[in-house]
Amino acid sequence: MTVSERPVALITGAARGIGRGCAVALAKAGFNVLLNDRDGAEDIALLQSAARDIQALGGDAEIFACDVADLDLHCVLFAAALDKWGRLDVVMNNAGVSVKNRGDILDVEVDSYDYNLSVNTRAVFFLTQRAAKYMLAQGQIGDQHRAIINVTSCNVVALALNRGEYCVSKAASSMTTKLFSLRLAEEGIGVYEIQPGIIETEMTRPSKAKYDKLIAEGLVPMKRWGQPEDIAKYVVSMAEGQMPYSIGQAVLVDGGLTIPNF
Repeated sequence: MTVSERPVALITGAARGIGRGCAVALAKAGFNVLLNDRDGAEDIALLQSAARDIQALGGDAEIFACDVADLDLHCVLFAAALDKWGRLDVVMNNAGVSVKNRGDILDVEVDSYDYNLSVNTRAVFFLTQRAAKYMLAQGQIGDQHRAIINVTSCNVVALALNRGEYCVSKAASSMTTKLFSLRLAEEGIGVYEIQPGIIETEMTRPSKAKYDKLIAEGLVPMKRWGQPEDIAKYVVSMAEGQMPYSIGQAVLVDGGLTIPNF
């Protein structure tokens, strides 16, 4: 098997928003990227567009469309990177879903709860586990850092009663990060967490008018939306091993949203 000289990153939820922004940033930093998202026609078209953007930057990109909630497809997803490039150095668990209906926590229904945990929690745990096993078997290639990066939410620390099941799912994945970071610390594999605040993406678009007003009124001390590029700067740093004496580090990227103040 030919092993790529360029390091390789796998990003879930890469068709749009945070995932796409991070994929482009990693390509600029010298990575080849396997782009994953769901297998709908729109998602595949967006993945193909992201791949073209990466190739235009001189990187190599492949797409693999599947629902990460289907654990049986995880091995095929990893194989897509390994068959193409012979290595895998970074896994970014970015795919996530929101609640089916916002409302009183007393009215949360089982299907919405299970939906959130299947993607935001269960898939993250087992993709992290698979990444860890593969990275241990592969070993470090040259001086390239091996990293697993889990995207959770500022709702790990700031409660939202109108989407309780989402908060629960992201808090669980925060614990996943800590557990695997401790297990892999002596192996030189970094496991990190990004906790985004209010980021301007397709997921937040339905609430744009509401948050435009709240941000202008001071909800976010920096008085602006976060952008995928804000997240990408931290992801590149983690992927490149620029946090060498930190394990399980959770970085809030929220413009000060969750800092208590009065």
